[in-house]
Amino acid sequence: MVDQPQVTEKEARAVAEAARESGWDKPSFAKELYLGRFRMDLVHPHPRADPADAAKAEKFLTRLGSYCATLDPAVIEREARIPDDYVKGLAELGCFGIKIPESYGGLGLNQVAYNQALMMVGSVHSTLSVLLSAHQSIGVPEPLKLAGTPEQKARFLPRCAKGAVSAFLLTEPDVGSDPARLATSATPVEDGEAYELDGVKLWTTNGVVAELLVVMARVPKSEGHRGGVTAFVVEADSPGITVERRNAFMGLRGIENGVTRFHKVRVPKANVVGGEGKGLKIALATLNTGRLSIPASCAGAGKWALKIAREWSSLRVQWGRPVGAHEAVARKISFIAATTYALEAVVELSAHMADEGRNDIRIEAALAKLWSSEMACTIADELLQIRGGRGYETAESLAARGERAVPVEQLLRDLRINRIFEGSTEIMHLLIAREAVDTHLAAAGALADTDAALSLKASAAAKASGFYAKWLPQLVTGKGQVPSSFREFGPLAEHLRFVERAARKLARSTFYGMARWQAGLEQRQGFLSRIVDIGAELFAMAATCVRAEMQRSEDAEQGAAAYELAGVFCEQSRLRVRALFDALWNNTDRADTKIAKAALEGRFSWLEEGVLDPSEGTGPWIADWKAGASDSDNVARRYLPPTA
Repeated sequence: MVDQPQVTEKEARAVAEAARESGWDKPSFAKELYLGRFRMDLVHPHPRADPADAAKAEKFLTRLGSYCATLDPAVIEREARIPDDYVKGLAELGCFGIKIPESYGGLGLNQVAYNQALMMVGSVHSTLSVLLSAHQSIGVPEPLKLAGTPEQKARFLPRCAKGAVSAFLLTEPDVGSDPARLATSATPVEDGEAYELDGVKLWTTNGVVAELLVVMARVPKSEGHRGGVTAFVVEADSPGITVERRNAFMGLRGIENGVTRFHKVRVPKANVVGGEGKGLKIALATLNTGRLSIPASCAGAGKWALKIAREWSSLRVQWGRPVGAHEAVARKISFIAATTYALEAVVELSAHMADEGRNDIRIEAALAKLWSSEMACTIADELLQIRGGRGYETAESLAARGERAVPVEQLLRDLRINRIFEGSTEIMHLLIAREAVDTHLAAAGALADTDAALSLKASAAAKASGFYAKWLPQLVTGKGQVPSSFREFGPLAEHLRFVERAARKLARSTFYGMARWQAGLEQRQGFLSRIVDIGAELFAMAATCVRAEMQRSEDAEQGAAAYELAGVFCEQSRLRVRALFDALWNNTDRADTKIAKAALEGRFSWLEEGVLDPSEGTGPWIADWKAGASDSDNVARRYLPPTA
C-alpha cells in the first residue's frame, strides 16, 4: 500500500477543484437564486412525468407496497441484519434495478419512481432503503450509467438488476472528505493490462455482502499512465480481498457496513471506469443525483412522523383535552405537517428536474440533501417530545408492556446518519458555497488569489469591474416589490415575492462578504454556511409553492389543503431566513474560533476534571496509581465524582 500522501490545504483544495464539474452548459435554478435572480420559469409549471411512465411506476409501487406489508421491521432491528428472504423478495420484484434500463434487465423507471420506492421500503425499516440506495444511487449502476463503456454495461448491469448487491468504496481510515490524501493504490502490472490494488476502505455500506464493488484508488503517475484517483469495478470475491469486520452503529442496525482490505488484488484494465485519473469526477457526478435518495428517505420519515403525531395527539388526553389541542403540542404538529409537505415538494421537484435533464441540478440536489437531512432530524426530535416517555422507550419494550410498538426512538437514531452520509452538513455547506460563488470567482477569482501575479490581478480587476457594473444594479429592484407579481399563486404570491426579494438580498450579502474579506472569505465558514442555508430555505419555499399550485390545478379540494400547508411552511421558513440574514453580521464566529483554539491547546483541560472516560478502559487514574504516582489520592480525586 502506498504511504499516506502528505498534502497542504492549498493542494487539497486544488484536487477538489480539479474534480468538480466546472462548466454550466444547462441553466440552474439554484445557481441563479444565489446570483439574485429568481427564475420561476425553470421550475414553474411544475414538471410532470410522462403518463406512460407514471402508469408503469404505479403498477410497480402497488406490487412493492403489497410485499412490504408482509415484512416485519422488528426482525431487522432485533437481529441487526436484513433476512436473506427479504433481500430475495426485493430482488424478485426488480428493486435492485429500478433505474437500470430495461435493455439491461432493469425496470427502467425514472428518478421520481425510484424515490417513491425508497420512501416505501424505508417506512418498513430504514436499512432497506439504505441497501437499495447504496447499491443503485452510488454503487455500480450509477457510475456505469455516467461513464461506463457499452461492454462494461453489458457485463455488469444485468447482474446488478437481478440482485447482485454492489457497494461504493471511497472512504479510508484516515481519509473522509479530503480525497487528496487517498492512500489506496492501484499499481499497473502485466504491461498495463491489469492493476494491483492495495489499501483499506472504511464504512463500506453494502460492502459486507456485496458481489461487485466500485473502488477508488490512486494510480501512480508513470510513463504511459496519467495516474490519479481512478474508479474500478472489482469482483468482491477476488483473491486478496478481506472483509475484516462488520461495523455496528447508533442506528441503521441492519446495515451491512464494514472494513475492507485489499492486498495485491488483481483488476483487469477493462474494469477501469471512465479512464485513469477520472475517479473523483465520476464520484462527484454520481453523487449529483445519488444524493436525492436521502431527501426521499427523509420525506418518507416525515410522513410516518406526521401519522404517529396525529394519531397519538388525538387519543392521548391530558388535563381534559387531547394533547394535540394544547398549543405547545399543536405548534409541533404544525411544524411536522408543514415541513413534511415541503420535504416531499423538494424531493419531488428535484427528481422531476433530474428526469427532465433540462437543468443542471448539482446545487439543487446538494441543497435537497443538506436541508432535508437537517429538517428530518428536527421532525423526529419533535415527534419524540410529543410521545414523551413512550417516544424514548424502544418499540420492543412497548410491545412487552402490551402497548403499540411505535419505534420513535429508532427513527431518531436512523435519521441522524443522514447529516453525515454522502457529504456531512459541514462539507455540503462548503461544496454548495463553492458552486454558489462560481460566477464571482470566474469574474474576479484572481483578486482573491493571494498567489496571483500583479498583472493577473490587474486584468481580473478590469473584468470584475465590468461584471459588477452590470450585475449590481439588477439587485436593487425586482418583481418582489410589485404587489401584483405571482398573482396566479393567490395567497402564496406574497411568499414568492419574499423569495424574490430575499434572493436579491442574498446576492448583495455575498458580494459584501467578498468585498470585506476577499481571499479570506473561504475561511469564513460560518458566513458561507448561513449564505447556503438561506438559499436552501428559499429553494424549499419555491418548491413548496410550485407543488401546491400544481395540486390545486389538478384537484381543487386537495389543492386547498396543499395551499394551507404551503402557506404555513413559508411563514415558518421566513422566520428562519430572517434570523439567518441577521446572523450573517451579528454572530459569535470570531469568539467561537478563539475559544476553540484555546480548547485545542489544552487551556481548558481543567474543565474536563471530575469525570471518567470509559473509552480508556480501566481509567487513566488506575494507570497513574500502578505507576506509583506520589499523589495517588489527588490523582484519584481528579478522575472520580466529588461524591466518591
